[in-house]
Amino acid sequence: MPRAERERQMLAVAEEIFAERGYLAAGMDEIAERCGVSKPMIYEYFGSKEGLLVACIRQARAELAKVATEAVVGARSAEEALRRGLVAFFEFTDSRRRSWALMLRNEIAVAGREAAAEIEAGRQEQVEIDIALFTTFMPDASRRDLEAAAQIVVGACERLSLWYVNQDDDPVTAEQAADYLMTTLWHGLGKILDVG
Repeated sequence: MPRAERERQMLAVAEEIFAERGYLAAGMDEIAERCGVSKPMIYEYFGSKEGLLVACIRQARAELAKVATEAVVGARSAEEALRRGLVAFFEFTDSRRRSWALMLRNEIAVAGREAAAEIEAGRQEQVEIDIALFTTFMPDASRRDLEAAAQIVVGACERLSLWYVNQDDDPVTAEQAADYLMTTLWHGLGKILDVG
């Protein structure tokens, strides 16, 4: 199997096991066994268990950035673009409910500094995506107002997604989650960014 394909397989299995058991309880032996490789091979590819987790987070981060930016292409207003971006975000978290919950649990902090830094880098990446989005529709807004609005959106998305991914008894759709945020945030963001 080519290295890139083997690496994708290891990441998929690791993400599944980290999500099932949590980072601390996940074992490299089980990951290796499910992949059909030796444990030393995983260490050769990723360096450590934390390195494997960081690679999983980095991959998810890249996928989220891609879906978020693609979702807003062709939007005709800031409100439409924001709603599209929110739906894409929640569809992404919905498709990876357990993995998403794992990434946001406090357990990541004990995984190591590198894993926690990767999570924070993902948040900052989403902030920058939101700033770029708002700037497109509100070029005269101040950088400070844009940053504040983006931080609010990212924080609200994260908190709502923690609740949203655990609604197994009464599932919430990505559109419903986006509607909750739009209803709650848009009026206030409109005032911050002077869009009415």
